[in-house]
Amino acid sequence: MRTKVILIIICTCVIVFSCKKVKTDTLGGTQSAMGVVGATVSSSNIAVAGVSSITGSVRTLSDGVSSFNGSAVITNPTIKNIMSSYAAATVIGNNVTITDVKVKFTSEGIESFGPLEPGIIAKFDAKVGDTYPCGSGKRTVKAVSTTDDFYWGGMGIKVITVEETPNKLGIKKITYFSNHKWGLAAVEFTFDDNSVARFPVFSSASN
Repeated sequence: MRTKVILIIICTCVIVFSCKKVKTDTLGGTQSAMGVVGATVSSSNIAVAGVSSITGSVRTLSDGVSSFNGSAVITNPTIKNIMSSYAAATVIGNNVTITDVKVKFTSEGIESFGPLEPGIIAKFDAKVGDTYPCGSGKRTVKAVSTTDDFYWGGMGIKVITVEETPNKLGIKKITYFSNHKWGLAAVEFTFDDNSVARFPVFSSASN
């Protein structure tokens, strides 16, 4: 009888803690217009670190997860080699295309499913120090703006700054800047040689 009671307690604890983890690591909210079929993304009109003409569009939306196809012109050999390592990318000369980039956009935040490490990129109610599991690592909230101190698209906006340290494929750190209305505002890469490339992100839709 005592053994049965102990087993029941253990099973109950496993269920409770498992449920809490799922809730913590899963993005909720309603579907964002940024993730509907036909929504597009672009970046700066000028080249950044040898990368230009960045465009992408949502091709499919299934169970809240959007699949993007994108393209860019890349003359930077380091970044071109990084892109070549992704099975979903095709590199022909300086022209790079990538398919099936899966991202979830909701009223609560942004979550990646691949080829970026799967996991939450940002929650719009984030607090400094929050962490989100991603692949074998984690993403950490480093800053949350209280004023419109991030210059984006000709204006100042508030952003949530989240850092990830993959330390692979020549990338030391990835920093994501997200806004509750405009979604992913920029992505910054710090490479193994400590060079930095920040790419603004502009969506055709908003929350």
